Amino acid sequence: MADPLLFNPRTYDPAHFDPETRRLLRATVDWFEERGKRKLIEDYRSRAWLSDFLEFSTKEGLFATFLTPASAADGNQDKRWDTARIAALNEIFGFYGLDYWYAWQVTILGLGPVWQSDNAAVRSRAAELLSQGEVFAFGLSEKAHGADIYSTDMLLEPDGDGGFRASGSKYYIGNGNAAGLVSVFGRRTDIEGPDGYVFFAADSRHPAYHLVKNVVDSSKYVSEFRLEDYPVTAGDILHTGRAAFDAALNTVNVGKFNLCTGAIGICEHAMYEAVTHAQNRILYGRPVTAFPHVRRELTDAYVRLVGMKLFSDRAVDYFRSAGPEDRRYLLFNPMTKMKVTTEGEKVIDLMWDVIAAKGFEKDTYFAQAATEIRGLPKLEGTVHVNLALILKFMGNHLLNPAEYAPVPTRLDAADDAFLFQQGPARGLGAVRFHDWRTAYDAFAEVPNVARFREQADALCEFVTTAAPDEEQSRDLDLLLAIGQLFALVVHGQLILEQAQLTGLDADVLDELFAVLVRDFSAHAVELHGKDSATAEQQSWALGAVRRPVIDDARSKRVWQRVEALAGAYEMAP
Repeated sequence: MADPLLFNPRTYDPAHFDPETRRLLRATVDWFEERGKRKLIEDYRSRAWLSDFLEFSTKEGLFATFLTPASAADGNQDKRWDTARIAALNEIFGFYGLDYWYAWQVTILGLGPVWQSDNAAVRSRAAELLSQGEVFAFGLSEKAHGADIYSTDMLLEPDGDGGFRASGSKYYIGNGNAAGLVSVFGRRTDIEGPDGYVFFAADSRHPAYHLVKNVVDSSKYVSEFRLEDYPVTAGDILHTGRAAFDAALNTVNVGKFNLCTGAIGICEHAMYEAVTHAQNRILYGRPVTAFPHVRRELTDAYVRLVGMKLFSDRAVDYFRSAGPEDRRYLLFNPMTKMKVTTEGEKVIDLMWDVIAAKGFEKDTYFAQAATEIRGLPKLEGTVHVNLALILKFMGNHLLNPAEYAPVPTRLDAADDAFLFQQGPARGLGAVRFHDWRTAYDAFAEVPNVARFREQADALCEFVTTAAPDEEQSRDLDLLLAIGQLFALVVHGQLILEQAQLTGLDADVLDELFAVLVRDFSAHAVELHGKDSATAEQQSWALGAVRRPVIDDARSKRVWQRVEALAGAYEMAP
């Protein structure tokens, strides 16, 4: 029987969406299933460009339907920017291969500056290109500076006719080989400071656009390209000045959210393979799954994966309900980029410890999953960048709650227009949150939720009595350890909110929080060992260590759910 908590192509029926969304999601699953596992793996290993996939998308109008906001849809009621269905498609792409997810993901990033722009002509051109099946690219990163947009070397020289000539290179730009439109970030040579920033639309087919290479050995075309005296007219300008800077960061808020659901899809497919293999492999006369350590590892992997899904699904609601007075999504976004994706790495590692050499075999999805899962936490800066961002919200989140109306589950067929009207990308420290304790209070009777709540309360005590002093605040190594502790509290909060909304099985929730209790303890011990930790901080850290509440009967019931995954799905040959 299919597990209702995991995506299974055999039983997938997204009945909670409108008819056209259901049709497109199911058609996408069917396209992959009809191609089969052998073709999927062959294309991955041969590094083939995704032409057949993009032909399918064009024929079905997939990208055009999902990625055209209502404001550019010319009255087509099926076209809208709907984060819930975008997340669902991310999961499907991740399930079948990150190459497909990546072409879609960087198209989203390339569209970000366009849909935020007031340039009606470029917006109209983008909508038409989408309908023609074109992909897009986001020309931000550079080889020498990464995504440090303060230091861009893409220079726009005024041409004397109201336009510019752009010269410079961009590096690590997905779809740069085929994009019908590339949103390029640069700066004017005649204006100093932030007023000189420019976002403009370029065409990868223009003679002044030079494709250098694919910088990775993959079907994902992660390009280096160079512009040489590329003509930029007034009609190509998307944003100027501070608005161009804001468009870059706000695009990341919209586009990089997709990392979490891509990671979920990867882990789900890999889990079916891993559990099936372990259950069928006989070692010393017994199935591998008969060994206690194997059961623990696979159970931990399963509940971590469920936690990834619960957190990400709930984060969608906050994105869709965001507005100028509710910017809580700005915390949940780096959480999905950092916490959910690193959980994905742990899930794969736990399963790989069980299946061992099988994880290297060329006829498995797992072999590519084990490679691809590593990239997701690193596709947006690094884990460290996102932890530093998360820390900006810690004080207000833990200690200074505000009143908000409850955010419902958001699966309605609505256009998420605010995501392209986010405004200035600053003031993160002023963002307020609802009381995190409410979610924990609702499950106070679940033993390991209660145990974790003790640790969360202890973190509040740490912030008020043993917080880093001015000198320690410059020690990023220490701060990142604290950030991991805070991230766990936020992770648990949204998991609990979604568990309440969906009626999650209490055994699964308790087993999941047993894992989170162990994680918190491990990070507390790490903090204890930091070079600059004070005696007071060291004492606090050891005092925050807790042992999960052990319940063999509960663990056995959760294991039965995991064991039932054996043979539940196998991709057609």
